[in-house]
Amino acid sequence: MNAPSNLSNLVPLFAALADPTRLRLLNLIAGREVCVCYLVEILRLAQPKISRHLAYLRKAGVVTARREGKWMHYSIRQPEGTAAVLILSAAIDSMKADRGMQADLTRLSRVCCEPNRFLALLGAPIPAHERTTVATASTSVRPYLNKK
Repeated sequence: MNAPSNLSNLVPLFAALADPTRLRLLNLIAGREVCVCYLVEILRLAQPKISRHLAYLRKAGVVTARREGKWMHYSIRQPEGTAAVLILSAAIDSMKADRGMQADLTRLSRVCCEPNRFLALLGAPIPAHERTTVATASTSVRPYLNKK
């Protein structure tokens, strides 16, 4: 039996949210654009592994990538459908209270402010932080979700 069309995008979304590394990546790029080199440094995982997880998130429709020279920059992308937007927003909101996720964000803040402190990041671009806007009550899109 086929899933209803309005729910078909939820299967890849739930699969994408089912992995701790992918959740950590979403936490780090929520509300900002981050170069993959920073993600590798913060998560202390191999670049191919990070790239595979980011590709999974892109396939699920929740992450977008932009190339700048040799660097790939990632940010949150608004998924298709109201339910998917609400689920992704709830997942990202729930990570704010987690100490491990907070530690990752603190490390990102330190790395972005002092990239020369980390040998692996010498020459890496400083992330361009996007200005966040407050969502109104009539809008279901959160400030950290980018328009397609």
